[in-house]
Amino acid sequence: MADLPIPLLRTFVVVADTLNLTSAATLLHRAPSTVSMQINRLEELVTTPLLERGQYGVRLTLAGEQLKLQAQQLLALHDRILGGFRNADITGKVRLGTHDLYVTRALTPLLESYRLCYPEAELEVTCDHRPGHLASLVAQGRLDLALVEMPALSDGGQRLGGDRLVWARSEAHPLQPQEPIPLVMFPEGCFYRESAIKALQRLDMPYRITFTSHSRGGVLAAIQAGLGIGVVPESTLEPGLTPIEELPALPQTHTTLFITERPNAATTRLAQTIEECPLFRRFDLV
Repeated sequence: MADLPIPLLRTFVVVADTLNLTSAATLLHRAPSTVSMQINRLEELVTTPLLERGQYGVRLTLAGEQLKLQAQQLLALHDRILGGFRNADITGKVRLGTHDLYVTRALTPLLESYRLCYPEAELEVTCDHRPGHLASLVAQGRLDLALVEMPALSDGGQRLGGDRLVWARSEAHPLQPQEPIPLVMFPEGCFYRESAIKALQRLDMPYRITFTSHSRGGVLAAIQAGLGIGVVPESTLEPGLTPIEELPALPQTHTTLFITERPNAATTRLAQTIEECPLFRRFDLV
């Protein structure tokens, strides 16, 4: 019986997550043709189609859905075993601060992989909607790392990738010509909130806050429900949301990593893992 190569399974899991060969190739730093050949090779080994390819992308077959779950479990076990031997000497506490924008998206698989590869490291994650506050906690020595969305050209930290803020509304609830403009926002101290209010005030456009939440999920749910419009990074527009072009332009941003002056080995490894993650470098710096 032929073995299933780990590299092929890793490629398949990324394709299964993105359901787009081009996007998967970008994340894997490979040519789309290489990714396609690896999937074909894996299908030959399991003797069944894993993907159904169409004009607008791919979708998993029933066998593909089954293999995705099993491959994730196998890769997690593989990384746990290998990490236990290779990185047993990487110890210490890592205190990471970030926005739940990242925790609920790109950071989830990254932190899972880090935990498996560095089983002796103690990871503590704090979520906060105030990027400046998290950066200040690093400077005070109360956090070791902060991964935040900062205004473009801000001082400090290591800039990883660029994006821009956009106004967003629910596709099911078109923006009505009304005053004041209803806003769905994070609490005070949030860069998105401050940017939105400043943009409207510059043009003397009246507004009111109709919904406030510390949670990204709460903000998105309120926008989807038509309680108002919100501000999100362009790269994170969810299905069911559409950008609004009629309102004042919003700032460009940088995904920024702040690192303590004296990081321990576990902190250094997590910083390197974040810096190398293609999901945080998907947009050119502006």
